[in-house]
Amino acid sequence: MTTGTQITWDDTVLPFQLDRSDIRGRVARLDGVLGEVLRQHNYPPQIEALVAEATLLTALIGQTVKLRWKLSLQIRGKGPARLIATDYYGPTEDGQPARIRAYASFDPDRLDPEAAPFSQIGEGYFAVMLDQGTDMVPYQGFTPIAGTTLSHCAETYFAQSEQLPTRFAVTFGKSQAPGRAARWRAGGVMLQHMPAVGGSVAAEGGSGEGGLLSHVDILAGDEAEDWTRANALLDTVEDLELIGPTLAPTDLLVRLFHEEVPRVFDATPVRFGCSCSADKVRSTMSIYSQADIRHMTTPEGVVTADCQFCGAHYEFDPKTLGFQAERAGDVP
Repeated sequence: MTTGTQITWDDTVLPFQLDRSDIRGRVARLDGVLGEVLRQHNYPPQIEALVAEATLLTALIGQTVKLRWKLSLQIRGKGPARLIATDYYGPTEDGQPARIRAYASFDPDRLDPEAAPFSQIGEGYFAVMLDQGTDMVPYQGFTPIAGTTLSHCAETYFAQSEQLPTRFAVTFGKSQAPGRAARWRAGGVMLQHMPAVGGSVAAEGGSGEGGLLSHVDILAGDEAEDWTRANALLDTVEDLELIGPTLAPTDLLVRLFHEEVPRVFDATPVRFGCSCSADKVRSTMSIYSQADIRHMTTPEGVVTADCQFCGAHYEFDPKTLGFQAERAGDVP
């Protein structure tokens, strides 16, 4: 089904559960939101690919968390791709869309045009951060860069930090319908075993890369058999089915997991969205003294700031910035 050029299931995340086993999952389809994320910047192909995969993973992971504020992914490395950062803002009300933004910091002179995108990261870490808002303690979890894709890193994170066996099947790239311009599309499926009740995990010496935990260290017996069977079914999925311009997410689930008795829930729409504002920039600048602010002032007599996510440009009178300006404003 389409509405104009928009497919009704584009830019949505559909949660589901496999009733035959203790496995939950998500199907994500990104179209306009991914194009909007990448349109904010002029990234080289390797960086575009990393940002696209990170954005898709963020949509899948963010929808699994019952949050009313923000989930962030950060991939930091010592290679040319220094940082891939994404934010997922949960819906403020039921039925409202979630919002995603993303950006990358990289060294163009060090990029290897012949190397795979993931190899541009090098040694580093994969981090998940949760901010539940005012009066809530933020959560941060880190695991080393592992595997050959960002999806592998995310799987390792959930096994090591959360003891939740997790699997991602994702694909992304530019597609072009006859007579239409090329546009970014991405699709993916996430499987995750529900937390075991009273289960135990080996204290050290996991079977994954570098001794990290994997699903074989967490599941046993019937749970391990269910997990292996669901993953074998997911292995049969094709890239075109994941991207899904002609295959609805519900039909994909029936095609893959009909013997597992899939049950679907309400889909969440996803949109590009940035939370930057002039007030937030002023708040960030409040840690600096007027002497610091003078060093930031341009020859034209203004302080400028650009949002790394959406490219918004801000200009300020330096007298209104810094903690000294705030204190002066507090004087009656």
